[in-house]
Amino acid sequence: MDYISTRGQAPKMNFEQAATSGLAADGGLYVPEHWPQFSDSELEQLRELSYTELAVEIISRFVDEGLSREELKKLVSSAYANFTDPDIAPLRKIGPGIHLLELFHGPTLSFKDYALQFLGEYMDWSLKRRGERLTIIGATSGDTGSAAIHAVAGRSNIDLYMLHPFQRVSEMQRKQMTTCEDLNIFNYAVDGTFDDCQAIVKAIFNDPEVRSHRSLGAVNSINWGRITAQIVYYFYAALKLGAPQTRVSFAVPTGNFGNVFAAYSAKQMNLPIDHIGVCSNENDILTRFFETGVMEKKGVIHTDTPSMDIEVSSNFERFLFDLLGRNGDEVTKLMTELFESGQFRVSSETLKAAREVFSAHRLDDAGTHEAIVRQYSESGEIVDPHTAVALAHQLAIYRYSLTPVVVVSTAHPAKFGNTIERALNRKINLPDSLEKLVDLPERYRRISSDPNELKDLILSA
Repeated sequence: MDYISTRGQAPKMNFEQAATSGLAADGGLYVPEHWPQFSDSELEQLRELSYTELAVEIISRFVDEGLSREELKKLVSSAYANFTDPDIAPLRKIGPGIHLLELFHGPTLSFKDYALQFLGEYMDWSLKRRGERLTIIGATSGDTGSAAIHAVAGRSNIDLYMLHPFQRVSEMQRKQMTTCEDLNIFNYAVDGTFDDCQAIVKAIFNDPEVRSHRSLGAVNSINWGRITAQIVYYFYAALKLGAPQTRVSFAVPTGNFGNVFAAYSAKQMNLPIDHIGVCSNENDILTRFFETGVMEKKGVIHTDTPSMDIEVSSNFERFLFDLLGRNGDEVTKLMTELFESGQFRVSSETLKAAREVFSAHRLDDAGTHEAIVRQYSESGEIVDPHTAVALAHQLAIYRYSLTPVVVVSTAHPAKFGNTIERALNRKINLPDSLEKLVDLPERYRRISSDPNELKDLILSA
């Protein structure tokens, strides 16, 4: 399997190169040259597999021959060995035709663990095999940072520079990052938004001086290896509900479009997905696109769903590439328009094609609190605010659907305790893994949104 850039001007890469690098040389993102396919009969054979067994089957369609099946099994087994639920990603029915996919049973209690635990194992294997060292630059709106840190902390061949927007992540999200004592981890709080953090990362990747001194890699969902591992849980949920005979829809809280793009990827591989809900907060650039066909920057506001406080959704470019017939020149044109003028528009025919796959929904903080209260009143279950946004989307769009709907639950509610307490007027108990962080000292450095400040810190290290 070769990987090509969404902008069409970078050399092809194999999986190992794509999974240990970041942006393509032309500024694009890597995608598979073609989508691997599973026949209906093959899908039926996958039904009885455990999560780790299924992960091997899915990921094996993307990796190179240099990674043997036995080695892949070892990496996958190690990646998910410390998850707290035996099903890894348990699927629970919470109402008629409604199911909750719990993606918070990993070490940092968020869905990012499902990709980054595997990616950390894979990167370590690859670097040791090649005798190389990697400097990873990452930006987080909350959960990616802690999951990435947990995945690579203490590894002798990786340094991780993680940026988060100052005072724009939850207290527990921050402490999961900044209490790490391993010397290969460098935390930075940026004066700005997640988009500013992401812009710094892209600037560093495009800086020839940094690239001449450091071998750079990414753990954000611009890294194709992350998307590969996320595809697995969509297969897992759909197969549990009777695929391929039964079609399934998903409601996915999203900011950077990576999680929802993994669902799209699974659909392209012949998983019978009916529809995918793109669930956003007041930072609704994605919802506005699916309503109007216009992608327009309007600024970012801080909300109670900070992991979705994102304006420019990096992974949308991957979907745009497919939407435009894999025309890299056209993708480059539109992305240039977005960054130079603040917007681009697609044709009515292109918008119609996008709506055949996705629906979109927005929810403000008040609506998010209402969704948390409603779920607690109906079931006694406490959900995190991002999951609440997806639950509200399910109610608005799929209430009368005959297709089973899977609401993707992306984080443990305790990671957003202050929001839960305001919504329910009650305290929430912290899991042991979070309780032990409360009094630990934090270690991070506050920096400006000027990429040169981080550049100097990297080159002087």
